Amino acid sequence: MKTHSLLVIPSVLMLGLGASFGALAADSQAAAGAKTRAQVRAELQEAQRNGDVVVSQAAITLRELNPQRYPAAEAAPARTRSEVRGELQEAQRTGDIVVSEAGLTLRELDPQRYPAAAAEQGKTRAQVRAELTEAERSGDIVASEAGLTLRELNPRRYATVAAPARVEESAQVAE
Repeated sequence: MKTHSLLVIPSVLMLGLGASFGALAADSQAAAGAKTRAQVRAELQEAQRNGDVVVSQAAITLRELNPQRYPAAEAAPARTRSEVRGELQEAQRTGDIVVSEAGLTLRELDPQRYPAAAAEQGKTRAQVRAELTEAERSGDIVASEAGLTLRELNPRRYATVAAPARVEESAQVAE
């Protein structure tokens, strides 16, 4: 019995020291703008209450596994019957209704039956050429499988491209 009480005293002292160090760490984190332990615990409890905790490698939440255990999610604002009918009629008119197991629409299966989709206005040839010329000049063209640009691969080469502009600006300011 005496050995038991001797073991309890050091463990109580260690707990007290751990709590004081934990409080100091929490104060320094709060001063740095980090969340406090209480805030993190409150967020965790809220996520557990709502079933928003991911529980599998497939990123499935508790709510998705057991929807009957959690309150229903807020429903999206309802549309009127006439709005839904209007959308259906528009989809039928344009052929945007999915009709096959492959996910094809009527327009994709029989394109001559439906009006052509409006093409978006693109850039002119001159605009595209100007953009390409600027990208070549500044090194903003992707040149590697890793997605690196010419400027990232050859920084010295493209650092000099911007330098003449700065020299001209400083010459104009001096005058």
